[in-house]
Amino acid sequence: MARVASGIAELPRDQWDACAGTANPFMSWDFLAALEKSGSVGPGTGWQPLPLLIDGADGRIAAAAPLYGKTHSQGEYVFDHGWADAWERAGGRYYPKIQLCAPFSPVPGPRLLLRDPLLAPALIAGIETVVDRNTLSSAHATFIEPAQLALFEAAGWLIREDIQFHFTNKGYRDFDDFLTSLSSAKRKNIRKERARAVEGLDIVHLTGAGLREEHWDDFWRFYQNTGARKWGRPYLTRAFFSLLGESMPDRVLLVLAQRQGRSIAGALNLIGEDALYGRYWGCTEDVPNLHFELCYYQAIDAAIARGLSRVEAGAQGGHKLARGYAPEPTYSAHYLPNPSFRRAVADFLAEERASVERDRAWLSERAPFRKPG
Repeated sequence: MARVASGIAELPRDQWDACAGTANPFMSWDFLAALEKSGSVGPGTGWQPLPLLIDGADGRIAAAAPLYGKTHSQGEYVFDHGWADAWERAGGRYYPKIQLCAPFSPVPGPRLLLRDPLLAPALIAGIETVVDRNTLSSAHATFIEPAQLALFEAAGWLIREDIQFHFTNKGYRDFDDFLTSLSSAKRKNIRKERARAVEGLDIVHLTGAGLREEHWDDFWRFYQNTGARKWGRPYLTRAFFSLLGESMPDRVLLVLAQRQGRSIAGALNLIGEDALYGRYWGCTEDVPNLHFELCYYQAIDAAIARGLSRVEAGAQGGHKLARGYAPEPTYSAHYLPNPSFRRAVADFLAEERASVERDRAWLSERAPFRKPG
């Protein structure tokens, strides 16, 4: 039988990670517990941790789902504000809802964490029970890895599709080798961008024991600057970054741009088993092309050097296409128990999916890579 806990931080780390695996850092106990311990999720944030668990015969967690009760739709990157408006205009109450995700992280990965794979249907049924028993409007599993999509489809959840831009490492020796795969015009443009971006600057990569509190102080300033412009206020607290550096330093790559020893910009990445995940960026000095350099080109450099197969650079951003990042589909699944609401959303998703597929085809045709022959 499924049970709801009051937080991930209260659960045994080894049991959670035995379900989550080690490939995706955003599903790890360290990452999710740091969000709770730092106050980035929890009381007053609109994110209430409600992890759903199924225990095995051995008394240990055999399946888990990182659920959150949400009183708004911020920090999700799969936008359902229109659904909320329509439901409430019809007299319903859209919030609170259930979110199955890595908070503030538009990163595809497992959402059903399974030490016992046979428990997947029971875990999905448990999520539905949470919604039904509490008369909630909906549950949303966002940025599901493709391997788990069929599990939600089999349960009758509605599937939504979108686009992200990822760099694929095709066994490149270094950045110059990658550039040979691009058209001549794109190669020249990227070389010019990189040269202009780093003029007078030093680029520093920090991970593991190289991360210190002074670096997080610098990055906090950058993150606040970006958060104020994008969201009005930052989602994450300052304490989160210290906890991240303490609990999983070897999975953090912080790239800083420094002028005469003073950091002026930074990009935060997490390192997975086979991917580099770009997350946050910010600056205190406006330098042309520095965003592209720190977030995209330095990430490619790092992925190639580590032998990682790809860079996932976060949500949105068609400007990534010209910089060697190709369009890839992303997926979410949605449980809407009200039949009328479900039909309306299903019709919307059918139209949206056709548009997304057209967009992806159009973007793929305009990728900067050299054409065969």
